[in-house]
Amino acid sequence: MIIATRSSPLARWQAEAVAKRLALSAIDVEFLIVTTEGDQDQTRQIQEMAGRGVFVKEVQMAVLEGQADLAVHSAKDLMSSPTAGLNLAAFLERGDPRDALIGMNLRQLPQGARIATGSARRQAQLAHVRPDLKFTGLRGNVETRIAVAEQEDVDAVVVAMAALQRLELTNSVAEVLSVEEMVPQVGQGAIAVECRDDDPTIHEQLLGISDEPTRRCVETERAYLAQLGGGCELPVGAYAYLEEGIIQLDAVLASRDGTTLLRTRQQGYDADALGKAVAEELLADGGRALLSINEASS
Repeated sequence: MIIATRSSPLARWQAEAVAKRLALSAIDVEFLIVTTEGDQDQTRQIQEMAGRGVFVKEVQMAVLEGQADLAVHSAKDLMSSPTAGLNLAAFLERGDPRDALIGMNLRQLPQGARIATGSARRQAQLAHVRPDLKFTGLRGNVETRIAVAEQEDVDAVVVAMAALQRLELTNSVAEVLSVEEMVPQVGQGAIAVECRDDDPTIHEQLLGISDEPTRRCVETERAYLAQLGGGCELPVGAYAYLEEGIIQLDAVLASRDGTTLLRTRQQGYDADALGKAVAEELLADGGRALLSINEASS
């Protein structure tokens, strides 16, 4: 079985995690390394590159063209709508969904501190709590992002905690932000695996390594994002988790500058219905106007 993946250390870690689970079923694996648009362009911020999909399109194409049998992604990089010809067949057990500050914790940050992050979601939620904060863009692999925290003109950097844990770089963490303080990106911490629609054998094998609680939760978050019609270029976050089999969904939609932040929580059993219901609640509560303002300012 051939796995298509990006070349970054984190992407390779995730692909190898999938390979290890497949190996338990005596399936031999090879890797196909793919360079994506997001890898090639390290100057523009992600929201300037049409948001989601810049780290997955070429990996998906390798599967669609038959060069590989499956694609492994960070679930947060996927478009909220399905890709024609592909089946989102498996999710590995979710890692830590939280965000972490590198360099300095939130309470230590001086007035007007400068935070490095390319995420509109992170900027908006931090600015909502600390309107005095200034922001600068951030690109590169995890190690590169950590190094930015040591620059004189940057006080802290925001990085996904799961990435730091997987690469054994948690000693650089100044503070882990709770999901109450910072609602994660849709799919954050989860590893997604895609195969072709017309390959039922591989689909069946992938079902054998998929974690059902993670699938239910991530699909709930993705349904929320799809109903909003947004991507990672907008300040949108959602985190779903299970309590006694019931899905709890915490979601946020904010203005880019963080002055307005809409947040709600609902519960339910059906992932798609719950995600859509939460989106419709926020849209009715001022979210439609907020999305229009965000799009006009982008």
